[in-house]
Amino acid sequence: MLGTALLAMLLVGFARYAEHRVRTRNTRVAIARVKQAIDRFRSDVGRCPTSNTELLHPPLSQKHYLDSIPEDGWGRPLHITCPGHFQDEADVISAGPSGSLLEDDNIQ
Repeated sequence: MLGTALLAMLLVGFARYAEHRVRTRNTRVAIARVKQAIDRFRSDVGRCPTSNTELLHPPLSQKHYLDSIPEDGWGRPLHITCPGHFQDEADVISAGPSGSLLEDDNIQ
């Protein structure tokens, strides 16, 4: 009985860990995709996008840099700051599992 309960707890813990890793990986893929879209936008337009929407429907252009508003692995929108902390790159951040940028679990 105790062995079965311990095994069940281990399986649940492993499943949660695996789910967290998948969500984190999906978030990192989304961040990379957004950064590439921002780089292409900056190259074509000559400035940073002012919003996520500009990556979907850029001004005076038939190009679309993204097909949909980017979300992290938890289904929340990514936070984009362009120019970022370093002028050459945009900052694209997920609030992570907590959903709060104030927590120390952000992904960038």
